[in-house]
Amino acid sequence: MERQQILDRLDSPGIAWSVSAFDIDSGAEVLSYEPDRALDTASVGKVFLLHSVLRLEAEGRLNLDEQVTRRPNEWMDNSGLWHQLQAGTLSIYDICTLIGAVSDNAATNTMCRRVGLDVIHAHTRELGIRSSSLNDIVRWPVPAGFPTSLSTGCATELSGFVSRLARNELLDAAGCDTLRRWLGAGVDCSMVASTFNFDPLAHDYYDRGLWLWNKTGTTSSVRADIGVLSTSESRVAYAVLANWERGSDHRDAAMDAMRDVGVLLRGHVQGSA
Repeated sequence: MERQQILDRLDSPGIAWSVSAFDIDSGAEVLSYEPDRALDTASVGKVFLLHSVLRLEAEGRLNLDEQVTRRPNEWMDNSGLWHQLQAGTLSIYDICTLIGAVSDNAATNTMCRRVGLDVIHAHTRELGIRSSSLNDIVRWPVPAGFPTSLSTGCATELSGFVSRLARNELLDAAGCDTLRRWLGAGVDCSMVASTFNFDPLAHDYYDRGLWLWNKTGTTSSVRADIGVLSTSESRVAYAVLANWERGSDHRDAAMDAMRDVGVLLRGHVQGSA
């Protein structure tokens, strides 16, 4: 898939896109389309919660072995597994694993209470991030007066975030490794990663020479995918965000375009782009 063909597809009506992909080591642009456009990113902003957990752990203000009990008002089904489990108390490490692996909404709400949204927002701003944020806990239905989007973001900031994570710049090396492990457990390979045909339940290692860790976000009018695709010799950071009007259905077109972006990224890291 040629870059211009993808750009032409992103320029078609019906879907608002924000896309940024670049080589982590050389800085060379791989793909860019409205990279500074802020869009609804659904669950992608949960990466800022995970980052804040590890910041607090590094500062000695939180222990990953600490046991935390989910409160009744934090229960949330749909995305996640905790609402299916018998255990109501888990370690912070395991709660964060659920967030990274299955974007667990109940786990997100419990950790937002433990960490504090104000702390998450402060840590995000300290990273120099201004247009991307985890806006609230997960609420459904969303009451009047609360943010209508769980998280928002632009491709420039989100691709920069995962690039800095790949280079061990967000935290110390151990903290970055932990965050990558949480994201590497992610089971959603439906978007950019769909072209790689990974095992969605076990792909945190090289598979046919490719290694991916990522975080996705999904609603009825949002598809968002950020992450790092690498070989043993090349790494590319990406953020691909798509929004369309509620009540319209552009899902198939968005997913097809995201798959095409994955083809382009694979060609870059394998040296064929």
